[in-house]
Amino acid sequence: MQEGAGFNIDALVPRDMARKAETSGVAKATLGPLRMFALAVLAGAFIALGAIFATTVTTGSTLPFGLTRLLSGLAFCLGLILVVGAGAELFTGNNLIVMAWADGKVTTWQLLRNWSIVYVGNFVGSVATAVMMLWSKQYTFANGVLGQNALNIANAKVNLAFGQALVLGILCNALVCLAVWLCLGGRSATDKILSIIFPITAFVAAGFEHSVANMYFIPMGLLVKSSAPAEFWSQIGSSADAFANLTWGNFFLRNLVPVTLGNIIGGALMVGLVYWFIYLRPTWTGAPSIDGK
Repeated sequence: MQEGAGFNIDALVPRDMARKAETSGVAKATLGPLRMFALAVLAGAFIALGAIFATTVTTGSTLPFGLTRLLSGLAFCLGLILVVGAGAELFTGNNLIVMAWADGKVTTWQLLRNWSIVYVGNFVGSVATAVMMLWSKQYTFANGVLGQNALNIANAKVNLAFGQALVLGILCNALVCLAVWLCLGGRSATDKILSIIFPITAFVAAGFEHSVANMYFIPMGLLVKSSAPAEFWSQIGSSADAFANLTWGNFFLRNLVPVTLGNIIGGALMVGLVYWFIYLRPTWTGAPSIDGK
């Protein structure tokens, strides 16, 4: 392509991605609260759709553990593809707003305002989707095996130790924010989808913990546990008593709190602040910055 043609199909280089992340962070932090909340509800629903897809495709799987997890991860990619492609506000991805904050373009109040509103909106969208799935009775498909899968997923998550959930949350959002970071370099929808697939598949396959995904996975299990009829329990050969630790209290205290903290550490600190330090920090040492300015 001739130089100066005004169009470039190459991906952005990391330095330009950092500047784009900063600009995007300012735009996100200054959104009006109602628009911010509405977009956050959408993101919660989108991530829930990815979780529904992952739960469905792994139900009844007889594949080896690794292949089943790989299939789950590929299906779950739907969630972030919808968030990035259709437009929505996701708490975990918005951890990258810390880059604009560290550069003084966003205040601490604006940062925390965004995270708080988006987190609550994600919760509303995720739980509302879980309620709709309960009403649809999709959990009864495959003679109840799908519902049993949903219960097992939720139960495993609330039985994690606090420290384990924290570290799994750190690793998860490092990958999620790297996926969003790669999307910033893309110039087309295809670029962005391909940027999402491998990091997101990796975190799901590895069993890492995503706070917004868990806002669907665990409430779905809780709703099935509390609302499923006797016929369902008879079909799967179990009872609600077998899921004694699957409670709302354990959802919040043993999973959502440590996973959310871990997501912030992995996304804001390990990705956002690291790339800010490399590409955007002022030249406080007196040495020239990476772009020579």
